[in-house]
Amino acid sequence: MRGAAMGPVVNIQQSEAWNGWEGRLWAENPDRYNGMLDDFNAALFTAAEIDEGHQVLDVGCGTGRTTRLAAELATRGRVAGIDLSAPMLARARADAAGIPNIEFVQGDAQVHPFPEAGFDRAISRGGVMFFADLVAGFANIRRGLRPGGRLAFIGPTAPNPDGDYTRATAALAEFMSGPSPAARGMMSMVDPARIDEVLTEAGFRDITVNRVEAIEVLGEDAAAAAEFICSLGPVQFNLQGLDKSTVDKIRDEVRAGLRRYETPQGVQVPGTVWLVRATN
Repeated sequence: MRGAAMGPVVNIQQSEAWNGWEGRLWAENPDRYNGMLDDFNAALFTAAEIDEGHQVLDVGCGTGRTTRLAAELATRGRVAGIDLSAPMLARARADAAGIPNIEFVQGDAQVHPFPEAGFDRAISRGGVMFFADLVAGFANIRRGLRPGGRLAFIGPTAPNPDGDYTRATAALAEFMSGPSPAARGMMSMVDPARIDEVLTEAGFRDITVNRVEAIEVLGEDAAAAAEFICSLGPVQFNLQGLDKSTVDKIRDEVRAGLRRYETPQGVQVPGTVWLVRATN
């Protein structure tokens, strides 16, 4: 895992996307993106059960938030984060400076030559559904796990037309015609039966898929949250051809939809993910 050189890549489209403007967007705004996801961390790490001596792989580690959290648990072990995105990894390395039991590598986890049986745990906070070949990607992760090693990850559920986020951002609906380049594949594992099928074919056993609800913090107030939502890669991608007055109107309507979720701790919208656990 050591070394800065990029290894083999088969997910070319994803590599180009995450090394482009969307990867830079995440790299420049890690606190805002972590605000959307941090409330799910407790469930992820409870499922992972990382001990102090474990060797841990963080797949699709992005800017390294979960890598750092894992390193706080594996105090006598080591945590390796892998991601395709050079901008996000640069931010991850900067934020983890001085933490001795962390390393980051730019690579494609579907084909990266992980040390065989080199890890006790593999975790991911939403980074494992983008593989061009899902079975091959998870099989490669499994080969990196020791016998009895555990995989734990969270991923999106299918969009809920009656969900809080959907209702609050209803003004965007007619304009969201397709995924942005980096979001392609995000919905590839929203069906629990599909998750079970992929992991079973990849060689995992003892597979569990559970729905977890938590709070997504989208900004300090409705105005900031609306600005953030309209800056998200998929939203920017779909609004880019509209004139400024139309975009401003959409943003204002999203802000109005978010007002009911304002709290002293920021705009808090309930969210749902799948929490998946499996054993090699």
